[in-house]
Amino acid sequence: MQILGLQKLTLLDYPGYIASTIFTGGCNFKCPFCQNASLVNYKEKDLGEKNILEFLKKRKLYIDAVCISGGEPTIQPDLKNFIKKVKKLGYLIKLDTNGTNPKLLRELINEKLIDYVAMDIKNSKEKYNQTIGLKYDIKSIEESINLLLEDKIDYEFRTTVVKNFHDCDDFKKIAKWIKGAKKYVLQQFVNSNNVIQSGLSSHSKEKLYEFKNILDKKLKNVEIRGE
Repeated sequence: MQILGLQKLTLLDYPGYIASTIFTGGCNFKCPFCQNASLVNYKEKDLGEKNILEFLKKRKLYIDAVCISGGEPTIQPDLKNFIKKVKKLGYLIKLDTNGTNPKLLRELINEKLIDYVAMDIKNSKEKYNQTIGLKYDIKSIEESINLLLEDKIDYEFRTTVVKNFHDCDDFKKIAKWIKGAKKYVLQQFVNSNNVIQSGLSSHSKEKLYEFKNILDKKLKNVEIRGE
């Protein structure tokens, strides 16, 4: 499997656990605000699956879990086999995904190969294509949302909030779309030199809480990260 990045230790990526995060290469979206442009565009060196597995073997006494992020991990053809290898080492596994591969997601859940899913909700349905930077049929995303709402695995939905793309009306629509979700996280956009598109900006802290107040009326557990 193509692995282009490694964060050896994180206390944030997997709630409640000490983890390492690996970053796969490539993505089927081109979100202008993506913080991992170098991964999406394959500009980082492949670290090698064998090297990553050797690292994880040595770290077993110090970390509880492995987060698999990207890019978009589910476009990797050998993701499932890699997860099986990591599971054999005794780790919990969290998968970050944009939800475009519901078939694989269901397989991983049903076969108990993953323990937590963080799925991005990029925007309201009407503004999805604008927000992901290309034209895309979101039926697969809707299928993944419905799959997680079956509550067969611990999960969260999350949205990176960007002033250029998100407003109050969008969050009213998102709340309706993911009605019944156990957890929804708003992530503050932070500009950097590694985003795909320049000229983007973040909402104020006060605006984030305005969005949260809208969502609290419809969803039972809404959090803000990176405020």
